[in-house]
Amino acid sequence: MPRNRQVLLVARPKGIPAAEDFQIAESEMPKAGPGEFIVRNLLLSVDPAQRGWASDEANYSTPLPLGSVMRALAVGVVTESANRSVAVGEHLYGWFGWQDYCAARPADILRRVDRDAAPLSAALGVLGLNGITALLALEELGSPKAGETILVSTAAGGVGSVVGQLARDRGLHTIGLTGNETKVAICRAEFGYDDALNYREAGDLAAAISSAAPKGIDIFFDNTGGWIADAVVPLMNAHGRIIQCGTASVSSWNPVPAGPRRERAVLTKRLSWNGFVIFDHLDKFAEAAERLQHLVARGALAYREEILDGIEHAPGAIAKLYHGDNLGRLLLRL
Repeated sequence: MPRNRQVLLVARPKGIPAAEDFQIAESEMPKAGPGEFIVRNLLLSVDPAQRGWASDEANYSTPLPLGSVMRALAVGVVTESANRSVAVGEHLYGWFGWQDYCAARPADILRRVDRDAAPLSAALGVLGLNGITALLALEELGSPKAGETILVSTAAGGVGSVVGQLARDRGLHTIGLTGNETKVAICRAEFGYDDALNYREAGDLAAAISSAAPKGIDIFFDNTGGWIADAVVPLMNAHGRIIQCGTASVSSWNPVPAGPRRERAVLTKRLSWNGFVIFDHLDKFAEAAERLQHLVARGALAYREEILDGIEHAPGAIAKLYHGDNLGRLLLRL
């Protein structure tokens, strides 16, 4: 009988999860209980949010118990079903974990995947949480208007790359921040940013941003927080909008790091500063995914992926993501 390989969380990360915080183990094949179905995972997602699910640091959600399968989104095919609403052979996108096989229920499904509409991998990126986060956060919190300037951090990432393209198509001047020259070139050539900056090599980052955005910044789509955000906030225009979608530049929240105070800028410039978490918007998931799928089908939305073959890459994958070593949406192929 085949065995089910699983990636288990075995230690609490100190900051960014490292390979030694996980262990690959084998278990018996799962069986479908009443109302359940078996998914054979084909592609596994690597997401910044997994840091929070693994950690017991302050300001994160309730962590996974040690010894449990690492929580993760995946795309897989149904091989067995004891649920009338789920058919054998269907391809699904949902909470199936870092493992080969999963016994799941309908509540674990985020979306049914049409494998003829786009590559299966797209369901985990541009047509999944990344793309939908970009679309809904920009529209609902950014209120973008033609002629405005938007600055996006982690601009070559799964979310940032989509934000830049959607903003450009709405007539905004787009500036991306990223961590190396290769990604700067990708932002400009593949994702159509009007300008892109390497924040690691910019020297005086605030001065570099001011030069790229002489009229100031109207929307800051922030995936990093920390010292990068400290450089940007004073450059915001009056009535600017800050969308906080991530805090990737902060390596640890225990203790909470101190930094420059920006309350005065929020007050005097009448800024709005809102956090966005996609799980608050699941009722809009299907409609947003359909809109993005039409853009991809027309060739109007570019995306990039980096796919690692084999579950053995999973333990070190989150660290690879946070260190910025990937050149595209990071996925694992089984």
